[in-house]
Amino acid sequence: MIFQPVLLPASTVPKIKTLLFFCILCPVFFLILSGCGGSAPQPASGDPIPVVEATVLGIAQDAGYPQADCQKACCRPAWVNPANRRKVSCLAISDRQAGKAWLLDATPDFPEQLQFIRDSLGLELGGILLTHAHIGHYTGLMYLGREVMGAKGMPVYVMPRMDTFLQKNGPWSQLVALGNIELRPMQDGQSLALSPNLSVTPFRVPHRDEFSETVGFSIKGPNQRLMFLPDIDKWGRWEVSVDSMVKAHDLAFLDATFYSGAELPGRDLSVIPHPFVQESLQRFAPLPDSVRRRIHFIHFNHSNPLLQPGSAAQREVEQAGFGISREGAKFEL
Repeated sequence: MIFQPVLLPASTVPKIKTLLFFCILCPVFFLILSGCGGSAPQPASGDPIPVVEATVLGIAQDAGYPQADCQKACCRPAWVNPANRRKVSCLAISDRQAGKAWLLDATPDFPEQLQFIRDSLGLELGGILLTHAHIGHYTGLMYLGREVMGAKGMPVYVMPRMDTFLQKNGPWSQLVALGNIELRPMQDGQSLALSPNLSVTPFRVPHRDEFSETVGFSIKGPNQRLMFLPDIDKWGRWEVSVDSMVKAHDLAFLDATFYSGAELPGRDLSVIPHPFVQESLQRFAPLPDSVRRRIHFIHFNHSNPLLQPGSAAQREVEQAGFGISREGAKFEL
């Protein structure tokens, strides 16, 4: 069969061009416009943003890094270059469906950590959960008072002795009296719902409990469980097996205040006991690789070489299969 070309009248050519324009280009416009709707933003990778996640907001011990009045080699890099400074140990637990994030501890770096929740996470602060009454873990509450934020009924979750401490001692009692904070009780081993997607269970641990008891937190999200334990005396003083606790969680942020007993010469570390990182490495070495990878060390004293990028201590920990907490790191729950 031989096809013959068809000659169209000149008057029909513009109409055909218009038709071809709409047939070819309109689908392209539709695809472009369809991406401009009200759906939640997606990361560049195309993976959905996790609904529930944990974000590391600080990794240092109570005094931060650098530490006040420390002129030694450990702190000089941070005094000279602000980029080397680290905030006090803290996690944010966020639920995007609820539009809120909760702080694990109220640190002296509360202003920056709160601003991170608002600017970087795009969420509001839903409350604060306190582990104990040492300065790096609750003194950030001062920013909620009338001299600063003048907060109204900020939920602060506390254990019984912590509750009494805040109510009976100024200036914290003023926060309660003025309604800046609303104390919400927690009990050892009892689960507490923060949102439909998030629950927390406090658990008692041995520590220097001068003013309050000390707890860690077990956080349960839709997909994973996280353990937050920034302060404890020694693993052997806890009647609970820390190995079993790590195995029961998908992520475990553990006390790593001191790397070894030699880093503070002249100090009696027996009066401020913590598990040395070297002790923890030895204790957890028999665990399977998959379990060791769940452990992320946190709460580093200014003298701890894990704060120094590229140090031999960092290499030792990472080669042994453990994690070193880093500010800004996020973990889906």
